[in-house]
Amino acid sequence: MNEVFKALNDPARREILKLLQKKDMTAGDIAAQFNMTAPSVSHHLDKLKRADLVTTVKQGQFIRYSINTTIIDDLLQYVLTLKK
Repeated sequence: MNEVFKALNDPARREILKLLQKKDMTAGDIAAQFNMTAPSVSHHLDKLKRADLVTTVKQGQFIRYSINTTIIDDLLQYVLTLKK
């Protein structure tokens, strides 16, 4: 769970998740939405993947990123237990 919170701590990664909420995207599609270098975008995607917040599928020479709603559901359940 610590990796999830670390990943969500960065505003760029939260914005990437918002983009992926709308549709699956390649790293290039995501990079086009930001004013940062391709290595920076790759770094953010790697952090999200390590936290299991995104999943990947290789399609030809591209990797398509998707939001992992299962981990989001787990996170929500955890936060709700703190409220009690």
